[in-house]
Amino acid sequence: MKKRVKKHLPNAITCFNLFSGCVGVAFAFKGDLITAAYALFLAAIFDFFDGFAARVLQSFSGIGKDLDSLADVLSFGLLPSAILYELFLKSPQIEKIGPYVCFLAFAIAVFSALRLAKFNTDTRQADIFIGLPTPANGVLIASLPFIIEQHPLLNQYILNQYTLLVLVIVMCALLVAELPLMSLKFKNRDPRNLYRYLLLLFAAILILFFKFAAIPVVIFIYITLSIIQLKTANNNNIVGSQKENI
Repeated sequence: MKKRVKKHLPNAITCFNLFSGCVGVAFAFKGDLITAAYALFLAAIFDFFDGFAARVLQSFSGIGKDLDSLADVLSFGLLPSAILYELFLKSPQIEKIGPYVCFLAFAIAVFSALRLAKFNTDTRQADIFIGLPTPANGVLIASLPFIIEQHPLLNQYILNQYTLLVLVIVMCALLVAELPLMSLKFKNRDPRNLYRYLLLLFAAILILFFKFAAIPVVIFIYITLSIIQLKTANNNNIVGSQKENI
């Protein structure tokens, strides 16, 4: 019995991730973007804990990896696309540019699928990510309805088709970019833990003071710290190789 629970618990958590994404999509297309965003945040929590449970229980399987990617395509691909689609429809420029532009929001789903397919076959991504992880992208987009509700003065900038188009282009590019980004897997005596702690510290402080408006800034800090970490590691490797050649 214990072996069966150990084997299937991570996949069960992944299924809750998928279910949350499905519920979120339903609310998004009903226009309830706040509830849809909460569903995405809940899916992100399940996504974290299914991997955590798999590592703790040492319960890894091919079906678990594929199921996780399928769940993520919906929860962090289709759901944020649905949220963006509804934001496009709320834009006052919708009649000037054309009603079909809003369908470009679903490019997020397409590039998320590409990102996840790449992740499943890329052996470089055991300890790092190449490209922005889909949960991070999804959480950033899900923060927009809260920012609109809590900071009405920003509505003219967020509910703007040009802003939303730029956002779609930038996020799609980041999803598939050859950009090494750190994971949050802490390991003993790993010098990269410093950057992980800094990220968590900045995130906690910013979210405490600015709530959901801090999420885009936290994602920017995440990318910046990852680049600094990469450059520092490369410089250390160069110095190390030079010392060996002396």
